[in-house]
Amino acid sequence: MLRIRQFFLICSGAHLPMLRRAPSELNKYAGIGATVFFTGVFAAISAGYALWTVFQQAWIAALFALVWGLMIFNLDRYIVSSMKKRERFGQELWMATPRIVLAVLIAIVISKPLELKIFDTEIQAELIIMEQQKFREQETRVSERYLSRSNELKSRLTAVQQEMAVQAARRDTLQLIAQQEADGTGGSRVKNLGPIYKAKKADADSASAVLASLALRQQALRAELAKVDSTVAADITGLQRGRLNGMASRLEALGRVTAASQPIRWANWFIMLLFIAIETAPVFVKLISPRGPYDDLQDQHEFTFAMHRKEKKAILQMETEERIAKKEAEKTGRPAGEGRTAFS
Repeated sequence: MLRIRQFFLICSGAHLPMLRRAPSELNKYAGIGATVFFTGVFAAISAGYALWTVFQQAWIAALFALVWGLMIFNLDRYIVSSMKKRERFGQELWMATPRIVLAVLIAIVISKPLELKIFDTEIQAELIIMEQQKFREQETRVSERYLSRSNELKSRLTAVQQEMAVQAARRDTLQLIAQQEADGTGGSRVKNLGPIYKAKKADADSASAVLASLALRQQALRAELAKVDSTVAADITGLQRGRLNGMASRLEALGRVTAASQPIRWANWFIMLLFIAIETAPVFVKLISPRGPYDDLQDQHEFTFAMHRKEKKAILQMETEERIAKKEAEKTGRPAGEGRTAFS
């Protein structure tokens, strides 16, 4: 148990020799270190799952999870260890604000992959709908590519069919007139196969020939239209219909699911707020905790360092002034203190 506490004390970023001089602070900093450690663990799990959905390679996901977890752990450890208790709470809060903002951003990044895993069933169902929508959009784009040509052929085919209907009616009429001329029931009303019948028969045959040529045009247009349709079908068949299973698709599906369902939206917010609370917990613990012996020891150490620094600077300045005065005295040939005694 002591080893675990020692490990968490290291995770807290506190100076252990100084912390041992304040035993009452050990449990507080062990709790802070545990929070920092488990935040790094959550970050590693989150990053590992995120990379698994992208690469589907266990070793890549594990390696990146380890690196990401250590980075978040080190960053949280620095955030907590760099905060120092001040005399006024407002000053502490002002100094902690950038760290709180950074902790919130880290929490949001950590929570997203875990949200994807928690709502995986709903996301998979939404991905199927998104795939179908994507396939329909692809098919629509392919059809639109050939739409102008297809419409042109259809309009020409309609015009030919209308012309064929008119021509067929004209042929039938001319054939009826020629038949009536032949049997004497119409025209000159003389049963005759003479020049008049031949002329009317020629008109009927000409109308039949025109109708036959229109039929050939109709057949050619239908064949060309069928070719366009087969090309469209072949292009649609050749479309890449891969599964939508990447990180971006899952995030979009999660956004659709949360927008469509209020309970899922609330659950999504609560999960994010939970990670924000976990990530910002060490910062707020240091903010709300009273000033303790460890903080006094830190201030004493920093004050001693500052005084030692001033003393070293003063000594260095004095030595520098003495060297300058000595060099000036050597140039003028007078003793080093002579100029100063004259003014004194």
